Amino acid sequence: MTETAPAQAAPAEDKKATDEKQESFFVFLLKTVLIVLIFRTFIFSPFNIPSESMLPRLENGDYLLASKWSYGFSRYSMPFSLPLIPGRIFSSEPERGDVVIFKAPPGNQTDYIKRVIGLPGDQVQVRGGQVYLNGNAVPRKRVADFEIEISSNTRCYAYEFETVSDDGTPVCHYPQFRETLPNGKSYNVLDLGRTPQDNTETFIVPAGHMFLMGDNRDNSLDSRFPPIEGQGIGIVPQGNLVGKATIVMFSTNGGASWFKPWTWFTAARWDRVGGTF
Repeated sequence: MTETAPAQAAPAEDKKATDEKQESFFVFLLKTVLIVLIFRTFIFSPFNIPSESMLPRLENGDYLLASKWSYGFSRYSMPFSLPLIPGRIFSSEPERGDVVIFKAPPGNQTDYIKRVIGLPGDQVQVRGGQVYLNGNAVPRKRVADFEIEISSNTRCYAYEFETVSDDGTPVCHYPQFRETLPNGKSYNVLDLGRTPQDNTETFIVPAGHMFLMGDNRDNSLDSRFPPIEGQGIGIVPQGNLVGKATIVMFSTNGGASWFKPWTWFTAARWDRVGGTF
């Protein structure tokens, strides 16, 4: 009779151990979700580049990390723009030349990426494809053409830009210029020819706003265009800032297939990984 008690208690002990394991796993899962949420909200968040509006610096298929603390935090720092942060806290103004991620007006739902050209009080105009800031031409110098391999993520905008590299690879080559802002920030831009957006009115940047442009000047719907959903963005409130581009962590030419694992590596553009801003 004394030997039957342990045998009856064993199932209860096993159930208790199972419950403890399930509880531990739930706590671990909850902690992981909280850590990821905090990291993405306040430290770094990944973004992918779905267009060529920021050529030559960013290519379609690039994946980058954006620092979330650079300009402060708001509802746009939260996943799904949850309104958990009132207004904007710890805010700071971007610098001219910064590459920023923001919620695009007027819908304020979609992440866009552009370069800061004008800050509050600045007068911005484009004449003949050249940017004028407060009445002064932003210096730009012609440099070697930009070449990019034609791929699933890359097309040539016109036949005249198609060519073949020395190794026989089909590439696009575009006229490229080195532009330097008054604060000394330099970067390359593309100018593919004369387009209507090469000549604009003079824009005056209001307080708390910023004038943004894509580096691919003839293929960027930016602050030169009025804010229309899916089109231009107008002059963007700084409150829409999400983060600052920091580093390219991966890049693909779009040629990978889930059913062909070897293409996950052959489609990668390894030379772009680690590029900073």
